Amino acid sequence: MVDLRIRKARAADADELTMLLNEIIAAGGTTAMEESFSPDQLRDWFIDGQSALTCHVAETDDVLAGFQFLSLYPDLPEGWADIGTFSRKHPKIPGVGTALFAATLAAARTLGMEFINATIRADNTGGLAYYAKMGFETYSVTKDVPLLDGTPVDRINKRFQVNRR
Repeated sequence: MVDLRIRKARAADADELTMLLNEIIAAGGTTAMEESFSPDQLRDWFIDGQSALTCHVAETDDVLAGFQFLSLYPDLPEGWADIGTFSRKHPKIPGVGTALFAATLAAARTLGMEFINATIRADNTGGLAYYAKMGFETYSVTKDVPLLDGTPVDRINKRFQVNRR
């Protein structure tokens, strides 16, 4: 078992997190994001920009294993935050998403969020399984959202009620 530590992301993490995210984007099929990020974009979107609420990283002694963020988006209702989860493909480290979600959920409660929204590509079976395992429930489907190449892919919208019993 790998020793994972969870902490708040720092601006100084942006270079390494950008490499991790861009590797996932380049592989395709597991994120709706299709264009690579710069470290400045990553910082703005996920760490310290106007819409960023919180961002945590999972790290080992050797590497940042993944990150998870909550952000505000104008198309979500008040009291809702959007979540994104990214874990390193190589080396794949088990338990990253589960460890990150515990910290993210605690932050959502502190921030007074009512719901966490996850929008997952319908062809991202791993992402759908992860969010179901964390307790997210499907509440809508956006049909045939085109990828950059025009391929239509549904988006599954799942939500997690932050203070459910």
